[in-house]
Amino acid sequence: MTENETKMKTTIGPAELAALGEGQVAYVKAMRSDEIRELFPQAPQMAPGLKLFALLSASGTPILLADSRDAAVANAWAHDLQTVSLH
Repeated sequence: MTENETKMKTTIGPAELAALGEGQVAYVKAMRSDEIRELFPQAPQMAPGLKLFALLSASGTPILLADSRDAAVANAWAHDLQTVSLH
């Protein structure tokens, strides 16, 4: 196998990278109510400045919105999703 062939086999594109962990991994993102409509366009109008927590799939697809980090993590565990931290 040539060096170029090896590089081609180990390169992961953006779509493949986004799909890694899909259905197995999720992350919790702290957000303000002002930002919620970006991820949850169907969300009702909320008072500005509320601290909320979004549970997102490995690809960034929104799963749910909670008023505490613990509630978001508990929902992930209830659906057999491993939560990970992002830095």
